Amino acid sequence: MAFTCATGKHRRPSRMRRTTTNAVGVAALTTTGVIGTLAAPAFAAGHAVEETGLLQAVTLGDSVAAKIDAQAAAQKQAAEQKKAAEAARRQAAEKARKEREAKERAAREAERERLNAYVAPVLHSYVSTGYKSGGSLWSSGAHTGIDFHAGTGTPVHAVGSGTVVETGWGGAYGNQIVIKMNDGTYTQYGHLSYIGVSVGQSVTPGRQIGLSGATGNTTGPHLHFEARTSQEYGSDIDPVAYLRSHGVNV
Repeated sequence: MAFTCATGKHRRPSRMRRTTTNAVGVAALTTTGVIGTLAAPAFAAGHAVEETGLLQAVTLGDSVAAKIDAQAAAQKQAAEQKKAAEAARRQAAEKARKEREAKERAAREAERERLNAYVAPVLHSYVSTGYKSGGSLWSSGAHTGIDFHAGTGTPVHAVGSGTVVETGWGGAYGNQIVIKMNDGTYTQYGHLSYIGVSVGQSVTPGRQIGLSGATGNTTGPHLHFEARTSQEYGSDIDPVAYLRSHGVNV
């Protein structure tokens, strides 16, 4: 018995038929190479997208790497500049230290020279009576020192560095000062109207120690100056030669 479809009516193919038809179509397309033709552009397009994404990633990576390199270069430059600045600072500090030390050495040397220097006991004066001058004015029969011309109240200065070992009344010397010098010798200043130092006090060259006068055995105001090898009377040496040996022109 045969079945026929009514004329003018179309029925949807059954699932089995659709599947079969699709299978046949695919087989046909495969045979004719259509799938290959169609698939190639599709694959190529997908591959192109994939390659485009890779190029973007590489480009992004190069940009980041360039920034990192630039940062590294900047950091290196900053470190080098800091190192150079620190080296310059150390160099400047070393230079300042050397200059400071040089100034300190110069100052110490100048101070040593000043302390070792000698000056005249009375400034802008002259010797009015020489050493070993004879006459009845001196108990020993001769002048044991030299006299500097000076009116009463004229400043009297220590001729060099030393320590005061005696002050006060000295008989014929009147008011006197005796100083033990740093070189071991002694100097005496007599006939003073004023004494401005005390025993044990240290003095430096040019330090004012008193004022000239006419105390003691004298015919008028002046400064009697002696140089001695000891503190005691009678150990006198030539004061002019003594002062000249220390660079004082009298």
